[in-house]
Amino acid sequence: MKLSTAASAFLSFGIDVAFVVVFVLIGRASHREDLAGSINTLWPFVVGLAVGWVVARAWRSPQALVWTGITVWAVTVVVGMLLRAASRQGVEVAFVIVTVIVLAVFLLGWRALSRLFRRRMSRA
Repeated sequence: MKLSTAASAFLSFGIDVAFVVVFVLIGRASHREDLAGSINTLWPFVVGLAVGWVVARAWRSPQALVWTGITVWAVTVVVGMLLRAASRQGVEVAFVIVTVIVLAVFLLGWRALSRLFRRRMSRA
């Protein structure tokens, strides 16, 4: 079943948001921090994700790995870190490195798996 362009964009944005939420929850849990502060950690990255979607015009090809995925990932990290710094949240080097890696795995990973799945389905 092929989704409409709008449905595909909506679903893809939802997947991206879900992975950003998972990133924040895993991070907070790994530091044994309460989940109540998760919104404080989450909002800079959700804003960064939204900016990334606009910059990449991700709704045009939301599952594309190369332009959409890389742009969304990079902008999410950069804007998220800038907003964290502006709001006096931590931007230690170790946190930046972990953020870059984990969000790459999440935001690029699901797109790569989707691409692989679509290729296999087209061969069947």
